[in-house]
Amino acid sequence: MPDLSLAHARTIIATALKTARDNAFSPLAIVVLDAGARPVAFEREDGAGYLRLDIAQAKAAGAIGMGYGTRDLAKRAAGNPGFYAALYAVSGGQMAPSPGGVLIRNATGEVIGAVGVSGDTGDNDERAAVAGLKAAGLAYDTGAAQ
Repeated sequence: MPDLSLAHARTIIATALKTARDNAFSPLAIVVLDAGARPVAFEREDGAGYLRLDIAQAKAAGAIGMGYGTRDLAKRAAGNPGFYAALYAVSGGQMAPSPGGVLIRNATGEVIGAVGVSGDTGDNDERAAVAGLKAAGLAYDTGAAQ
């Protein structure tokens, strides 16, 4: 079985959406990417804005591309906006410096993918992502001390 399976992705998404509904979050879009930033699975809830899926993918891809979760990416971008503007351009817009892009790691700590969530506050997006990753039994890195 691959490190990150479709079954993992489905669990992440289902649990993230349940967490969002249980806590009255705004409608979410969620994407799970493999280590090469290719989609494994994604969903956009009814009522989520049409850009939310693109934002979720940019959060996940940015985390993979930089090697740290978007909570850290947001902090670093605030401290060095010129560099991160250049990274945004180089990545073709596939970088969103806001919490909700969470790296997925295997048992040895290697990055095997990322989940991106968009639709509510960055903190709530990240909370939904982490709930999904915990339910799937996967290690994760938000970019904050855990």
